[in-house]
Amino acid sequence: MRLSLDSLGAHLKPGRLAPAYLVSGDEDLLVGEAADAIRAAARAAGYTEREVHFPQRADDWADLVAAGGSMSLFGDRKILEVRFSGKGGKDGSATLVRLLETAGTDTLLLVITPRLDPATASTAWVKAIESQGAWLPIWEVGPRELEGWLAQRCRRAGLEPTPDALALLAARVEGNLLAAQQEIEKLRLLLPPGRVDSAAILEAVAPSARYDVFGLGEAVLAGEAARAQRIVAGLRGEGVEPTLVLWSVTRELRELWGLRRGDDPSRRAGPRLPPQRLAALERARPRAARVPYARLASRALRADRMIKGRLAGDPWDEIALLCAEACGLRPLR
Repeated sequence: MRLSLDSLGAHLKPGRLAPAYLVSGDEDLLVGEAADAIRAAARAAGYTEREVHFPQRADDWADLVAAGGSMSLFGDRKILEVRFSGKGGKDGSATLVRLLETAGTDTLLLVITPRLDPATASTAWVKAIESQGAWLPIWEVGPRELEGWLAQRCRRAGLEPTPDALALLAARVEGNLLAAQQEIEKLRLLLPPGRVDSAAILEAVAPSARYDVFGLGEAVLAGEAARAQRIVAGLRGEGVEPTLVLWSVTRELRELWGLRRGDDPSRRAGPRLPPQRLAALERARPRAARVPYARLASRALRADRMIKGRLAGDPWDEIALLCAEACGLRPLR
């Protein structure tokens, strides 16, 4: 079966544990919380021991087979936890399928990996866990979902932030859910339960946003000019190479050009795009016809020549202007 974060709590009711679980995703906070919930339910069901393995080589997988077949010294039920990259090759796949065959009464198998690409998600061991156990894929919380996620977490802490406070909190922790949770805990300790306004956020929450070039591309694709400028400034402050930043922007401009021509991203050859990516492209389709591609191509070329030292000027300024114009603003120059 396939689970979601929303359905996990109901699934983990007493007496409903599956013999094996796969938790995959790149959001460390959410993956950790989901794994903790599964372990807690397992302990309540009598799985009092826990073994953790980090297989990387063929010998590690062989040791894991031995661990799966060994009985506890005291006859207790145990959680066999496996953490790896998701790409274990033939040895890893065969080992996990074999462990799944023996999991159940005395052993609960818990596999934790980063987000699985489409090719890995179709391998035998993933399909075996999904059919005989449960797979919980955890997706990133995007900018559109972040304020809702923060509001939910604040309510759990007894706080009711105003819309302005939520927007400010989201801007300060964008892309960093662990920092967001820490800041909410800090707010819970500093403030009384109830309403939280933007002044309290300004005073208590430190800027902890984590920016990357893909986040910039998402902002440009969505036409979010203010967010794009904020990310450009953050990437510049973190010392990211402007070449990577320019690549991210031009990549999304090519996507927009394809949408203008009527391309269907869901029918492309190769691995299928994640649902969130497909949804973002569909939302961008209406604005694809209004983007000034020729002018943006000229500006991107200027930025590239500045990066290579063939044209005087600051490439970061040119990239910022490129993002602004790609988002629908018309710079003065």
